[in-house]
Amino acid sequence: MIMEKENDNNLEVENNETALNDEDNSTSEEKVELSVEDKLKEMEDKLARSYAELENQRRRYEKEKDEAYEFGGMALAKECLNLTDNLERSKLSIINDQSLDKNNKDKIIQHIEIIYKDIMSTFKKNQIEEIIAIGEKFDPNKHQAMIEIEDENKEQGLVVQEIQKGFTLKNRLLRPSLVGVSKKPRKNEENQEKKEEN
Repeated sequence: MIMEKENDNNLEVENNETALNDEDNSTSEEKVELSVEDKLKEMEDKLARSYAELENQRRRYEKEKDEAYEFGGMALAKECLNLTDNLERSKLSIINDQSLDKNNKDKIIQHIEIIYKDIMSTFKKNQIEEIIAIGEKFDPNKHQAMIEIEDENKEQGLVVQEIQKGFTLKNRLLRPSLVGVSKKPRKNEENQEKKEEN
């Protein structure tokens, strides 16, 4: 009997310990379950962010591909502009050459103009447009001012001289026009300053 009481006491102690252990285990399992749920949410968030990043990268790639297709020939187009510049210089040189007789000058100039028109026609087919500068208001997005020209008859800031033609490719600036811009004569400014002082 004593043994049975001891066994009963031992069983009670074991049962109490088991009950305590079960409570501890259930609490730790809840913690594990919570942390698994948290991990799942974290993984879902990471997956969503990764998907969004891939989608953004795909859109960027598509945009860059479209721009490369559309504006890929920009470097070649810039180089071709030198042809038009050289043809214009050649034409001016021939016009100013005193050693050529007028008949020869006219024929050479006529041939240069035919070549120039062909190049400009090719440019137009490829959406390379000449920037109209003379008589326009100075626009720093299309023009680059090289000199200021005093002219009391012209409005200030008006393009009155074109040194080099500018071009756009599909409405994107290829090369700005190098221009001379009008300004009011200094005498008028000095007279106005004197009047203000008096």
